[in-house]
Amino acid sequence: MTRVKRGYIARRRRAKIRLFASTFRGAHSRLTRTIIQQKIRALVSSHRDRDRQKRDFRRLWITRINAVIRENGVSYSYSRLIHNLYKRQLLLNRKVLAQIAILNRNCLYMISNEIIK
Repeated sequence: MTRVKRGYIARRRRAKIRLFASTFRGAHSRLTRTIIQQKIRALVSSHRDRDRQKRDFRRLWITRINAVIRENGVSYSYSRLIHNLYKRQLLLNRKVLAQIAILNRNCLYMISNEIIK
């Protein structure tokens, strides 16, 4: 039986997978099977952590707003601020409020005082 030379398609597929895993350490960047497993694991982690990142940032913004609001008045809290914002129909999201709280506290104090009145 004569020898059959295989085509280049499988080699090209493996080379593409190796490019993805070129920064991995040890066998994770050298052996095809482990490269495929690590690629699946990396993509799953990145997908999961994109949602987790949104959660973490929202928690951070809420914490920052709450800290600045509580400095101003002891009886005033984050939940009351958000409630009053909704009552007054002011469309400021938590990201913008957190930026205002960090960069210009007086502006946040003015907003909260106007809402209370």
